Amino acid sequence: MSRCVFRRVGDAIACGATPGCVAFRRVPLLFLLFAICVVAMAQGSRGVKVAGYSIDLAIDPAAQTMTAKTVVTFTAPEGADAVTFGLHPALKIASITDDAGTVLTGERAAGGDVRVVPATAPEDKPLHWTFEYSGKLSGAEDGPVEGLKLAAIGKPISYLLYPARWFPMVGYLTDRFTMELRVSVPVGERVVASGLTGEKDVTLADGSRGREFDFEWKRPGFPGTVVAGEFAPAATANVMANVKAFVTETHKTQAAGAAEMAARELDFFSGTFGEPESSRVNIVELPNDTLPAYWAPEMVLLMGAHLTDPAGVRLMANTLAHQWWGAELSPATLNDAWITNGMARYAELMYVEDESGRTALARAVTDIAAGAVAYDTTPLSSAGRLGAFSPQFQAMTLEKGAMVFHMLRGEVGDATFKSILRGALSEYTDKGITTAEFEKVAEQVSQQNLTPFFSQWIDGTGEPKFTDKYAVYRLGNGKGFRTIGQIDQDLDLFNMPVDLEIETDGKTVNQKIDVVGTETQYVVDTFGRPRHITIDPENLVLKNTPEVQVRAAILRGQQLAAQGDLNGALGEYQKALGFNPQSSLVNYRVGATLFTEKNYQASADAFRAALSGDDDPAWTEVWSHIQLGKIFDVTGQRERAVNEYRQAIQTNDNTQGALNEARLYLRTPYKRPEGE
Repeated sequence: MSRCVFRRVGDAIACGATPGCVAFRRVPLLFLLFAICVVAMAQGSRGVKVAGYSIDLAIDPAAQTMTAKTVVTFTAPEGADAVTFGLHPALKIASITDDAGTVLTGERAAGGDVRVVPATAPEDKPLHWTFEYSGKLSGAEDGPVEGLKLAAIGKPISYLLYPARWFPMVGYLTDRFTMELRVSVPVGERVVASGLTGEKDVTLADGSRGREFDFEWKRPGFPGTVVAGEFAPAATANVMANVKAFVTETHKTQAAGAAEMAARELDFFSGTFGEPESSRVNIVELPNDTLPAYWAPEMVLLMGAHLTDPAGVRLMANTLAHQWWGAELSPATLNDAWITNGMARYAELMYVEDESGRTALARAVTDIAAGAVAYDTTPLSSAGRLGAFSPQFQAMTLEKGAMVFHMLRGEVGDATFKSILRGALSEYTDKGITTAEFEKVAEQVSQQNLTPFFSQWIDGTGEPKFTDKYAVYRLGNGKGFRTIGQIDQDLDLFNMPVDLEIETDGKTVNQKIDVVGTETQYVVDTFGRPRHITIDPENLVLKNTPEVQVRAAILRGQQLAAQGDLNGALGEYQKALGFNPQSSLVNYRVGATLFTEKNYQASADAFRAALSGDDDPAWTEVWSHIQLGKIFDVTGQRERAVNEYRQAIQTNDNTQGALNEARLYLRTPYKRPEGE
């Protein structure tokens, strides 16, 4: 299995919008979230299909260990000489037995997979193999994804995420299964998983008192995520008693707010997509050193630091949307991952629109457009050829996937768009869906020929770069004006209706133009004289603009920096400056990268360029002053450093705790951490 290194979890939803990537060793939060959403989708033996699990699991937080007995019900190709399952590398297998009780031979392969030789060649019928295993999971062990803690046992929270492969598995997020799960923990611990059926007192293996929590997930899906902890009494949403928040004492005051926020988002998504498969939703705290978020049936797992902060609102919406786009309906293959990844991302934007209006949606669309064009060299329909951990795969399935849904909405209209989504969820409940099947649903519901649309955006690459040339003529007898123009763009096969907005001396006129090929003529009559014409004023089409190119280059630079390639990052930022030399954001990123390299003079120059630039986004001002202060501190110029920190405080901008940091360094000079 291919592997990918992630340095550590970031603290920003989009590093183009916040200063969260100051250190440049942090990966953007949502990138991490969706990177893990496709881990090892294709792992396991070809043709092996798991139907269900029955698991007895004991968690010992004090010893940081787990012990499990797992019965796997599966089918394998007839005559197969071996069957391969994924299992966390830190877990040691005590025994593997088949239906007859015969002990089977299993050997570890690269990446932690377990290759098991059957006692007799499999036939065309279900097999039931029992795995007994145990191990220590402190979080420091090598796991399925290098650099990411997907499983850790300890206090106050233990977590075993499904992608950690803490039970024998195949076909991550493509092969659905049922699960019976019994989890025993010491007294005082609470366990949260999918499908709670009951709990009782038990005696643990060491003779001490414990508590057993029983779960059963009967619908084929993706259970298998377990969180245990010393949680405070669950907080319940006032308007929805089925929405609960399980948090530690540290975040107890945030529990009610998290539950209420989840209830509002659940209500919106239920009205948009239909009722979820389960009305129960548990918001569960994760430690701050693991993934920022993860989902499982009935579960929304959020890092404690993001339970109710501004970033957490969108993060929770995105994670909650997976109760439909991932849990209820899943991709058939990696080539189809754009459907669930993209729609969960777009669902987040739909919630932003519902809460804050079309202007907020337009801003968010600009952000995801940058991700969509950043690596657009392979069609979405062929995304499975890329590494599931690669920035290319993530940008395509997550950001371009979201843009496909945004454009489809513009093509068919809001009401029909929602009907398409509901139709797909209804027809493919508890199933995997292919791209071709989704296209079929869209055409049946809309009663439109959408072949040109999907051909352009799923089977093709590239984005149109629109230009407009026109002439205005006065009509006789006071009938107004006629504009004769031509829309040019550079994609020969492009075929899509595009909105045209004509601002006149009187009212604004909007007209939809069918843009076909590289040159499209149009004629528009208006009563008032046209003053300005805008192509696609509401950003309903993914297009190539200088602003998008700047943001795309920044995104590529951030991801290269997160991987440790600072020279590559600087190269991308220089491309961005070629489009917009006055970009405060790009200059800030350049300064932060050069600061990491200890090139202090060049770093200071870049931060000053950020201060004299376009001030977009506004936080670049406060953070540039702070960064300049740090430079002066490490170069022994304390008086100049103090001046910068004071200027930072005068901005009154506390984005990402900027004012707190400035006040800290006013009291105590900044010192570069050892090892950096």
